[in-house]
Amino acid sequence: MVDSTRLLGHDMAERLRQGEVSSRELTLAHLDAAERQNHALNAWLLIDRDGALAQADAADARLAVAREEGRAALEALHPLLGLPVALKDLVSVAGGQCTAGSRILEGYVAPYDAHITERLRDAGAVILGKTNMDEFAMGSSNEWSAFGPVSNPWDLDSVPGGSSGGSAAAVAAFHVPFGIGTDTGGSIRQPAALTGIVGLKPTYGRVSRYGIVAFASSLDQIGPLARDARDAAVLLHAVAGRDARDSTSAPVPVPEDLLNLPSSDDEAAGWLKGKRLGLPREYFVKGMEPGVEARIREAVADLERAGATIEEVSLPHTDYGLATYYIVVPAEASANLARYDGVRYGHSVRLPGADFIADYLATRGEGFGPEVKRRIMLGTYALSAGYYDAFYLKAQKVRTLIKRDFDDVFGSGIDALVAPTSPSVAFKFGARTADPVAMYLSDACTLPANMAGIAGVSLPCGLSAGLPVGLQFIGPPWSELELLRFGCAYEAITADAPWRSLEPAQLALADDPVGPTPAQRAAALATA
Repeated sequence: MVDSTRLLGHDMAERLRQGEVSSRELTLAHLDAAERQNHALNAWLLIDRDGALAQADAADARLAVAREEGRAALEALHPLLGLPVALKDLVSVAGGQCTAGSRILEGYVAPYDAHITERLRDAGAVILGKTNMDEFAMGSSNEWSAFGPVSNPWDLDSVPGGSSGGSAAAVAAFHVPFGIGTDTGGSIRQPAALTGIVGLKPTYGRVSRYGIVAFASSLDQIGPLARDARDAAVLLHAVAGRDARDSTSAPVPVPEDLLNLPSSDDEAAGWLKGKRLGLPREYFVKGMEPGVEARIREAVADLERAGATIEEVSLPHTDYGLATYYIVVPAEASANLARYDGVRYGHSVRLPGADFIADYLATRGEGFGPEVKRRIMLGTYALSAGYYDAFYLKAQKVRTLIKRDFDDVFGSGIDALVAPTSPSVAFKFGARTADPVAMYLSDACTLPANMAGIAGVSLPCGLSAGLPVGLQFIGPPWSELELLRFGCAYEAITADAPWRSLEPAQLALADDPVGPTPAQRAAALATA
């Protein structure tokens, strides 16, 4: 018997339609795995057993009605019907928690559903719960969560990447076939790379941000995490589309072919023939681990052998991307987080005999963690009188130049860029927390796509030192379907690679109910 949690999402969907398994059975199997291993992984902040089983029963009822109506009725159901999904804990679910990984929102109950929550409910997906994350999505390691770090199932002493590390770890550990993340500078693609799964950052505006706790409003984008490109396409199809409540949501049709990606390896691999892929020289950054570069070069060679043309290209303003990002993002974060004052919702401190200002400062001082405070201070400084033009305005001008680099490359006939996702594999707890610049460099290969508002996808491409390496495809605006076709093609041409059959190396250790938690592992490493 195949463990149902090891099936890919589209295989689960087919078995559901054939009546070989029920949504309740699938949901119970995934709930049991998540509850059993969360002590060791801390991937989940909330596991909603009762709510998930109720949704599973509703999905089974919909399937039963469709079976009675015939094959056409079954095929009309969305492929997500009855399948478990994890939501990053900055997605609003009516009546549920939404902490954004921060103490300042502890106890807050969302009064409404986010747009993507509504879309998932319409599709009939089963929401298993809310996953851990870096506080307000600020981080590249998931060590900045107020509720403790998350362990990488490949190495429990290492980070899963951030800020969507909880969702990535949950998918990699087979707790769910699908996860929702958000990507402001790489926070879907980087944890996908570090945990050996697929993560897609859609074009800015493809998915509504309504009901998502804001970090940097001009860059935040919601996207899927899954274990293959076809599953990522299914989840994107469910949540994408125009939403009138979000002024940045674009009126661009969602491609129906997202549900029709090739199912055979030959058909998928055929997509590569005649395609032009650009290899940006600036993405092989100083300090990139040799094992990571070796896996990326091997993947590029595989793509070329399969019929793609590889051309070295230049994106000359990439070197300014990191500095530009860390001016724009803290500035927007400073403005967005000003609303957390302890008056209307969330954590609140009331000091005896103190005035409002003292309570306000105490609330924010106690409620925000160190990384959030750092970015608020940086952003407030960049926006202050006398510095706005020198920093923020100039950064926005450089951002335009970064976008122009991508426009020029894609305008020359390049179909997509191929590059590393992260310059390193997963690193140990505490390795970069004392050096913010080293932590920020983790996103050097991902954040330019955010600055330009374009699409990117990360796929596993092998191991270095026993840990996953991520391969990134980057495309022009609205190219998600094409990027996922490249993903399917790469999966097809590497289908027989030995690393594809490997499960996370230390996942079995996560079954220990009394073993160390990620916080205890991090503390032990800090004192070693």
